[in-house]
Amino acid sequence: MTSHLDLEDTDPYIHLENLSDENMAWANNFSDQTLSRFGGAGFIERQQQLDEILSAKDHLIVASKRGDYAYNFYIDGDHPRGLWRRTSFDSYIAYVSPETEPDWEILLDIDALCEEENTSWVFGGAQLLFPTYDRALISLHPGGSDTNVVREFDLPSKTFVTEDHAFIKPNSKGSMSWVDRDTVVISADFGPNSLTASGYPLSVRLWSRGQKLAQAPEFIRGEYDDVIVGAYYDHTPGYEKLVARRATDFRTDRLWDVDIDSVRQADAQPLLREFNLPGSAIVSTLRDWAIAELRYPWELDGITYSAGSLLAIPSSAALSKPTSNDITVLYQPSESSSLLSIAPVASGIVFTSLDNVVQRFWFASCTDSSWNVVELHPDIPQYSTVNIAAVDSQTSDDVWVTASGFLEPTTLFHGTVTERGLSLTRLRQAPHRFNNAGLIVAQRWATSNDGTKIPYFVVGPQKAIEGNQPTRTLLDGYGGFEVSRLPSYISTYGKMWLEKGYVYALSNIRGGGEFGPRWHQAALRENRHKAYEDHAAVATDLVQAGITTVPQLAATGGSNGGMLMGNMYTTYPERFGAIVCRVPLLDMKRFSHLLAGASWMEEYGNPDTSDWDYLKAYSPYHNVRSGPYPPILITTSTRDDRVHPGHARKFYQKLRDAGFEAYYHENTEGGHAGAADIKQTALVMALIFSYLDSVLAE
Repeated sequence: MTSHLDLEDTDPYIHLENLSDENMAWANNFSDQTLSRFGGAGFIERQQQLDEILSAKDHLIVASKRGDYAYNFYIDGDHPRGLWRRTSFDSYIAYVSPETEPDWEILLDIDALCEEENTSWVFGGAQLLFPTYDRALISLHPGGSDTNVVREFDLPSKTFVTEDHAFIKPNSKGSMSWVDRDTVVISADFGPNSLTASGYPLSVRLWSRGQKLAQAPEFIRGEYDDVIVGAYYDHTPGYEKLVARRATDFRTDRLWDVDIDSVRQADAQPLLREFNLPGSAIVSTLRDWAIAELRYPWELDGITYSAGSLLAIPSSAALSKPTSNDITVLYQPSESSSLLSIAPVASGIVFTSLDNVVQRFWFASCTDSSWNVVELHPDIPQYSTVNIAAVDSQTSDDVWVTASGFLEPTTLFHGTVTERGLSLTRLRQAPHRFNNAGLIVAQRWATSNDGTKIPYFVVGPQKAIEGNQPTRTLLDGYGGFEVSRLPSYISTYGKMWLEKGYVYALSNIRGGGEFGPRWHQAALRENRHKAYEDHAAVATDLVQAGITTVPQLAATGGSNGGMLMGNMYTTYPERFGAIVCRVPLLDMKRFSHLLAGASWMEEYGNPDTSDWDYLKAYSPYHNVRSGPYPPILITTSTRDDRVHPGHARKFYQKLRDAGFEAYYHENTEGGHAGAADIKQTALVMALIFSYLDSVLAE
């Protein structure tokens, strides 16, 4: 065993950050060793079962309405990269069973495109031209990376537009979207000095058809230390506007209303009016209103609007100097509640909230410049996660509602929201993929080091949940970026884990958004350790409740959750029988210098300043000591251009050199998702569950 090595001034494994052929051979070698170690009949059976689930042709088909058509992106075993397709909206609404599935018109076959162009494309979405919907801007990601190419597509001919005047965004991080048939807004890598320190676009241009991209006028430009600069065009009839956004850090946005005519005028200075609202607020536009979600309290005219509130402000006031008389409070959180999501409809906004991590539903309608808020009570099972989206926010109050629970597959509803309530028609449900007989869901609360109560969900056999029959348990968590982790039907986990009589647990630790901004801000920067204390407290509670034992307990997490796993491994190793660490962030001394890492300094801190004094305390890479440690499986992707694979590589090599039981797998594709198609996903997941089956106690 080797002792802890302080890497504050030197990093003996830094060479593994290079994306070289030598390091690719290194990754392939250890990946093959891991697959060999956990391969065999069990692995093959799991891989086949997972492939069957992911390749099934009877998935729930969810589509988006554009004009008279419903558009859908479909993946199955025959089309692992997917089909972009459409059918008439009337046929889609009438689709309630396999027998009534409509005929789909295939617009673009991604697998065929990959073969034709000899490129591993991953579909990133399509934006249709309003209001004709006969052209689209198709986003394609090479190898599943965050970078993308955007290409103009003609729907009548089902071909990409290839003439010299076609709109094509070159491969880089960024976006391109329609203004009209002959104009787009584009943010991209335009050459030297056009990207932020995080690798995102620094400026946005208005690009007209036939114009050279280099000559397209720039109408907003940020600074190198910003996170990203972007823009979008609002096509709402009568309220058309160009809106520019500059994110100076991960939680601070500046927003402008742009006079598009001034941008089009040669040699004219673009006219921009900035929204006079808190930069920390999440601001969106809704017709002639600005809708603001507050991250921090806002004091105005002696009135304090609490963090987590949802406010409506007339755009004219928001662009000048709003007073308290201009503010309508649509939602205000309590100690136990928080705003979760908002969706615009023709008459206002449908929004959802969480109360002790259980959803509630609301409708804010606007008539004659006044707002009225009512609570909705849709018939949804307890412990379900519900997503509400407008069918066509410009023309109706119709909504799509999808509901999913740990044990209930996703169900699709169609309905209309009114001040009298939300009437829903159930269209169809995804098939059950695992046997849920005898399984129950419960919500429990653990107590963290500072006395804070931490909620978490447990799913599994009733005897185990009641503490009468300890069994293998997989504890999942994230705890960052105000992301809320809620119940959902994970068919693969159900088949691989729950069906075998094991328990799945999901923590709602600080750093997440389950109780709004305050829950997130409680674990920022120097307080990050609280998220780790919370997760460790949940692990302890699972054991003390008799649900599991330490040798039977595994933890899993990815990305920021991968750093959570790194801290469980280095700081709380005695509480776990195994760790699964996926696409992880682990080296907090180097993170801000790798790929998109600079954009996360608002969340974690700046390691090149005195912030390192606290960052090094929760940098897993710098806290490997003498052990003992539980077994750990580390997975990543070579094409991950968000969290650099160097984090995983260096951590693994350090553990291996120290003689600890560690395993490594690096997928060559997949970006930050870790896999680019069904086959790759099935392989990685089969590896994870084969590893857990091998190292955990029965």
